[in-house]
Parts: sequence; C-alpha cells; structure tokens
Amino acid sequence: NPFNPTTNFEFSIPQAEFVNLTIYDAMGRVVETLHKGELTPGIYEANWNASNYPSGVYFYKLSSADFTETKKMMLLK
Repeated sequence: NPFNPTTNFEFSIPQAEFVNLTIYDAMGRVVETLHKGELTPGIYEANWNASNYPSGVYFYKLSSADFTETKKMMLLK
C-alpha cells in the first residue's frame, strides 16, 4: 500500500454510468479529483502523481450510481 510518489488505480465499469474518483487527505479535504464523468463499460486506469503533496495518509473514493468504495493509502517520501 505505501507508494512514492505515484500510484495507479485500476477499476472496471460493467455498464455506462457516471463515475467519480477523488483523493482526500486525512482531514477529509479533497486533494484531487482524478475522474468525474460518464464512462462506458470497460477497464480503466487512473494515475496519481503525489510528488507535490506531503507524506501521510490519504484516502481514495471511487463511486458510481450503485457502488462506493473508500480505501486508505500511505504516501512515503
């Protein structure tokens, strides 16, 4: 789980829908939105370059109409 300074997110979409992939800091503030919009069915990859952010705990939230997942990640420099 620890990364430095980039990490990749892979996810699949079974049907066309609105998808939001957002990075949050430990205080719950939005750090960066990697994707916000409609996607067609398929497998996707999003990259986050965190070289401009300090070491620490971050969270990513992947959500669509009927799915939400939030996970923790650690940036170590």
